[in-house]
Amino acid sequence: MVSIDTYNACVDFPIFDAKSRSLKKAVMSSAGGAIGKNASNTVVVEALKDINLHLHEGDRVGLVGHNGAGKSTLLRLLSGIYEPTRGVADVRGRVAPVFDLGVGMDPEISGYENIIIRGLFLGQTRKQMKAKIDEIAEFSELGDYLNMPLRTYSTGMRVRLALGVVTSIEPEILLLDEGIGAVDAAFMAKARVRLAELVERSGILVFASHSNDFLAQLCNTALWIDKGQIRQAGLVDDVVEAYEGPEAGQYVRDLLTRFDEDDSTL
Repeated sequence: MVSIDTYNACVDFPIFDAKSRSLKKAVMSSAGGAIGKNASNTVVVEALKDINLHLHEGDRVGLVGHNGAGKSTLLRLLSGIYEPTRGVADVRGRVAPVFDLGVGMDPEISGYENIIIRGLFLGQTRKQMKAKIDEIAEFSELGDYLNMPLRTYSTGMRVRLALGVVTSIEPEILLLDEGIGAVDAAFMAKARVRLAELVERSGILVFASHSNDFLAQLCNTALWIDKGQIRQAGLVDDVVEAYEGPEAGQYVRDLLTRFDEDDSTL
């Protein structure tokens, strides 16, 4: 049974030399939590505090909050990259963590070779990726560039290739950190369809996003993460309204209504 359960899960980052301004600044900028002290009297950044989640098959959870609020840290906790400093994080199922679309890609080898490498990084087999390579190539629209080293690609071209690979997998638990803003509008529309299909194939989705359009399309609930804690949980439109205000909440409601109407005509 695919599930995610956390019980008062906390993640602290120790700052062994609190007088080191550069280290302290680096940790704070990446974590954004409150500063405190642990039982050993070491100064720590409380990146996540008392996180309680209980997710099951079919849950599609969007994470909202400002940069540094703890969204990415939560995804890394659920993926197993971070262990809870205190509390419990129990994740059952095959996890596909998609935090940085470029992770697992080599700038010195070709696009075709990177399709295989990136797929292996996401837990696929070489045989599985070879079977998907033509379909991924067609989606990326990169043509002959796929024979060239990745270092010759623009940022948008790299995103196209990475999206093609990411959206070809079959995850049980999909942990997605949005980072696909470097592509043109036409390709973005195509990517939205692929992402929606990927979400349909996954058992559980946890998606950190600044795009209310994506949240409305892909998620059925949301969490507002603030200073490492869950400030509010509920329906996507209600959480977005609490976080951004009435206008944003109404925008999401209108989107949800439109999506429901589109589904009813299918």
